[in-house]
Amino acid sequence: MFAAVFWLNLPANAQTFSSSYTSTAPKDCRTVGKSSDPNGSARQVCPGKSGLIVLISADDLRETVSVGPSQASAAKEPAAEAWFAPFNSSAHTIEWRAVDGKPFAIIQRWLIADNDHPDKTGNPTTKPMLAVTRLPPGPVCHVAYIDGQANRNANELARQAADQFARDFKCGKDEVKVVGEKGTAVSLAKR
Repeated sequence: MFAAVFWLNLPANAQTFSSSYTSTAPKDCRTVGKSSDPNGSARQVCPGKSGLIVLISADDLRETVSVGPSQASAAKEPAAEAWFAPFNSSAHTIEWRAVDGKPFAIIQRWLIADNDHPDKTGNPTTKPMLAVTRLPPGPVCHVAYIDGQANRNANELARQAADQFARDFKCGKDEVKVVGEKGTAVSLAKR
């Protein structure tokens, strides 16, 4: 009896959210362009989900990550131009958020250089941040930033931000949301 009542209370349009993961480690990707300068530009194409690829572009110790059905289309997306001012790098795991099996956002951990707080050797320390990026249909762009150090539940906050904001986010019109406590990484990324 309880099960029947429980199912009757579910909305008719209940959606099932899920996560799956892919790697952007160099061994799992294909290098499509590289400069001879060690700090120069490089591009890698990595497998994604549902016919999408991940394009990672690096230049002057800064990265961008974009997604599209091809390298050319991913390179034209707003996410391909979303640079952070400080030196940065992205982690090698991408979380794909999907509803009813169709991906609509990715979540990726970034390390943002903090030049104001060097380590004992004088090198910048890095601060962790999660970025939520919306996927096609429509433009690919950053939707939300979650500080990985200021928020103990950063992964859960990132999933909630993806689920709530990514599908309706208007790239170029809506401002990237800061979810949870702002923290140093988000402050550095938003400079």
